[in-house]
Amino acid sequence: MANKQFDVVVIGAGPGGYIAAIRAAQLGLSTACIESESYADPKGEIRLGGTCLNVGCIPSKALLRSSELFEEAHHSFQMHGISADNVKIDVGTMVQRKDNIVTQLVGGIKMLFKKNKVTLLPGHGKFVGRENDRWLVDVSGETVEANHVIVATGSKARHLSDIPVDNKIVCDNTGALSFDSTPKRLGVIGAGVIGLELGSVWKRLGSDVTILEAMPDFLAAADQAVAKEAWKVFTQKQGLKINLGVKINKVTVGKKGVKVEYDLGDESKVLECDRLIVSVGRIPNTQGLGGDNVGLTINERGFITVDHNCRTNLPNVWAVGDVVPGPMLAHKGMEEGVMVAECIAGQKGHVNIDTVPWVIYTHPEIAWVGKTEQQLKNEGVEYRAGQIPFAANGRALGQGDTTGFVKMLADAKTDRILGVHVIGNNASELIAEAVVAMEFNASSEDIARICHAHPTLSEAMHEASLAVDKRPLHF
Repeated sequence: MANKQFDVVVIGAGPGGYIAAIRAAQLGLSTACIESESYADPKGEIRLGGTCLNVGCIPSKALLRSSELFEEAHHSFQMHGISADNVKIDVGTMVQRKDNIVTQLVGGIKMLFKKNKVTLLPGHGKFVGRENDRWLVDVSGETVEANHVIVATGSKARHLSDIPVDNKIVCDNTGALSFDSTPKRLGVIGAGVIGLELGSVWKRLGSDVTILEAMPDFLAAADQAVAKEAWKVFTQKQGLKINLGVKINKVTVGKKGVKVEYDLGDESKVLECDRLIVSVGRIPNTQGLGGDNVGLTINERGFITVDHNCRTNLPNVWAVGDVVPGPMLAHKGMEEGVMVAECIAGQKGHVNIDTVPWVIYTHPEIAWVGKTEQQLKNEGVEYRAGQIPFAANGRALGQGDTTGFVKMLADAKTDRILGVHVIGNNASELIAEAVVAMEFNASSEDIARICHAHPTLSEAMHEASLAVDKRPLHF
């Protein structure tokens, strides 16, 4: 029996993979997408969407929203004259809502595959060789042929060698999204995006949360002004206990929970908790791909080496998303998937890593694009800065949430925007304007000349652009 043949075979159906497959099919290429993960589907069926949809971005945002509403009912309703007595949380219902959202979106991708005539190949995909200028890919024992292969196998949670994760008591992001009850005491190793988001969820729901971070600085990748504001809000207002510069010595799991022995400076300390979340980053899924069979270049950190268009060292083999160097962000992988599909079809794809936005979905949200102020100083770039607090914004006051600010950095000579940093309500949405502006090399004056609707939070972006030139109108 002849092998199935396709123009494009995508290995992995996460954000980068399923988007690459859909776009390739839209461009008239016969396309198949391989996926092996069921993510504990109750029917054992293959689930599309990868980590982001099933056990990452989407479910965590659902839990964040539920916990925010619970927090508002307890602490924010009174300012609006609303009384809400005896407010309770049903964790089971909250988790089920999260699961329902995930199931709906997974089904949506299946419908998109059907609509665009993408063939789903269930199973584990790996390279087996090349024959007649076509790649041979094994899918759980069946061989398919492809003119082009796109590797989009994503990443997995990094585990610490001496801390066994069972996703019941000691959890990574997967287990932390499915607690059956609110732990009285929650420990978190890692004060990055996942640690802060999930720590925030369970803190709002009543957990006593302690976060242990190895790095000496808090949110080192963010602008220092944003990190300083976030530290104040998280530790002083919200009550998260965050310890920096921690060295973990030993983790013991017993009948009464978890004991974490660690050093904080010169002191030896012990954290006892009911559950522990390990959130110390992610590593690319390149093992078991069969790259050694065909000579695929993978660097010492496990990432596939690619050029600016995501071409690998092999002819007609591409890689996108978390398996290639760069930020491990779903939207970055999606854009790379589109670019690769368009390059295969003979078009000119484009992804500008410098304008990929970063978002942390805590409350307040944190979002930025471009350079931080400390980066510009280190690089010796002359710049001007404008910063406007949401306390000066009428919409923020009306919403009863004035935490944070918008900060804009522009070249001192050309006025071209170099970076924008937001901490506050809806920062994830506000940053899009900055991304568009930077992608088209706009200046702060360009933003200042755009009419922003009143009253809106986006006016803070407008005011920040005016503040670059020291002429804000409302602050």
